[in-house]
Amino acid sequence: EVQLVESGGGSVQAGGSLRVSCVVSGHMYSSWTMAWFRQTQGAQGEGVAAITSDASATYADSVKGRFTVYYDRAENTLHLQMNSLKVENTAMYYCATGVGSIGPAFRFLLSEYNSWGKGTQVTVSS
Repeated sequence: EVQLVESGGGSVQAGGSLRVSCVVSGHMYSSWTMAWFRQTQGAQGEGVAAITSDASATYADSVKGRFTVYYDRAENTLHLQMNSLKVENTAMYYCATGVGSIGPAFRFLLSEYNSWGKGTQVTVSS
């Protein structure tokens, strides 16, 4: 079983940067996909960025060029570096992991992931 714990959320002004992190513990398969999803109250969760164990990354169109997802193997930690933040990026950010290398077209499907963290809140003000 995999445990995921997010951190790094907080409040920032529009245009600023934040990095959220997700520490992974427990058994990870040699092939995996990890992703960041976000959710605002009353809305369905949406995929933000995903990365596979062979470093193939996928981004939502709205964050391309501003967000970077990467996995630090030494620290067993997934990171999401968020630059040029916008008010509409305000949400609870969750990390998730799934078994195997998920194809790019499916990486933002909630059903592809079987382990989830409890989230970290990101608030962007104008």
